[in-house]
Amino acid sequence: MPSLRESQLSMQHWLLHEADGDGADQILSMGIAPRQRLNIYRNTILGTLSKALQLTFPAVQRLVGPDFFEAAAQAFAREHPPLCADLNRYGAEFPDFLQQLESAATLDYLPDVARLDWAVNRALHASDASALELASLEALDPGEQDRVCFVPHPSISMLKSTFPVDTIWRAVLQQDEPAMVAIDLKEGPALLLVERVADQVEVRRLDAAAWSFAEALFGGVCLATVLGNAPDVDAPALIASHLLAGRFVEFHVAPLEVLR
Repeated sequence: MPSLRESQLSMQHWLLHEADGDGADQILSMGIAPRQRLNIYRNTILGTLSKALQLTFPAVQRLVGPDFFEAAAQAFAREHPPLCADLNRYGAEFPDFLQQLESAATLDYLPDVARLDWAVNRALHASDASALELASLEALDPGEQDRVCFVPHPSISMLKSTFPVDTIWRAVLQQDEPAMVAIDLKEGPALLLVERVADQVEVRRLDAAAWSFAEALFGGVCLATVLGNAPDVDAPALIASHLLAGRFVEFHVAPLEVLR
C-alpha cells in the first residue's frame, strides 16, 4: 500500500507527463474510467497554467501566436509546475525556458521580451511599500553615510538587453504594425528601469552610466563603493532623483569591515 506522499507524487507525474504508472490505478472507477478522469484533471491543470502564463507574458504570446504559445506554455508547465498557489508569481523561469527552446531559436530577442513581460508583471503585483523618509538619512552620523546600503521598492527591476526590447514590447502590445516594421534589431542595447508608479507600470530607458549606477544602488551595494565605481556621473543628482521618486524604501548601514 503506497503512502499518501507516494500516491501524490505518482498522481502528479501521471498528470503532467502522461506517463505509465500507478497514478490511474489508484483512482476509483465511478462511472468514468480512471484514465479518463485523470485526463480531465490534466486538461484543467495545463489549461489553467497556460492561461496564467498568457496573462503574464502578453507580448510573447502576440509575437509567437496563440498556438505556438499554448504548446510552449504546456511544455513549460510540465517541466516547471507551480510551487505556490499564487499564479501571479508563476513563470519566473519561462524566459530561460524560451531561450533553450529550439523552435524559438530564430527569434533571438524573444527571451528578453519575456524578461520584460516578467518584470512588468512583477512590478504590477509587487507589495506596496512606503518611500524612505529623508529625515532618517539626515539623522545619520557623518561616519556612517558612506556605509549606507539602500533597499529598493519591491516593484523595481533592472533589465539589460542587446535588443531594443522595450520598442518591440510596446509595438507588439499596441499592435502597431508600422512601428514593428521600423524596428532595427541592431539599435540596442536597451538599459531599462521597470517600476510601478501610482497604479501603472513604467518602463524607462537609462543611459549606460545611470543604469550601472542604479543597478548597484538597487542591488544593495554600499554608497562608498557605488561612488568609487562611478567617477563620471553626477552622483548627488542621481541619488536625489531616486529618493524623490520614492525608489528606496529603507536602508541599513554596513559594518566598517565592508570598506576595509
